[in-house]
Amino acid sequence: MTKHAPTLTAALADAELLYSHAELESTIAHLGREIDAVLDGECAVFLTVMQGALIFAGQLALAIRTDLEFDYVHATRYRGETKGSELHWLREPGVSLEGRTVLLVDDILDEGHTLKAVRDDCLSRGARRVLVATLCTKRHDRLVEGIASDFNGVELPDRYVFGYGMDYHEQGRNLPAIYALK
Repeated sequence: MTKHAPTLTAALADAELLYSHAELESTIAHLGREIDAVLDGECAVFLTVMQGALIFAGQLALAIRTDLEFDYVHATRYRGETKGSELHWLREPGVSLEGRTVLLVDDILDEGHTLKAVRDDCLSRGARRVLVATLCTKRHDRLVEGIASDFNGVELPDRYVFGYGMDYHEQGRNLPAIYALK
């Protein structure tokens, strides 16, 4: 947290609860059943996009009954800048994706630049197919062409959101609900 960043307490005082912990748990259980039906027993690579997807991915993995092989990636397009550019890997996939189904798990599909780049990279590594699972998607018209969630939990308004893996100035990822600033 930077010295001048607003506090999480102040943000929560000026925030609206969008989805409670109970609502999100129910949604994630439903997503697990949908994924099981699509995988139909196939052992997929469960690829978590760090850091935001950590909370969601842990719960989603427990909701999926199909056997999975786990890995994670950490990529950024910003590298300390305010405008995104080329994808920069902080950690690339460690397992071979050749001929495999990849379940790419992320917390939010906002504009989709990074998620699309990671998905495309998985395909370039030889993945047979990449299924995208997101906890939430923002409702707006800025989504890049060619990316969508195959499995999505909830829709969010086009506002600053935090909690359940999403941060407010690097705070609040561990909040058990999703909030939006008013």
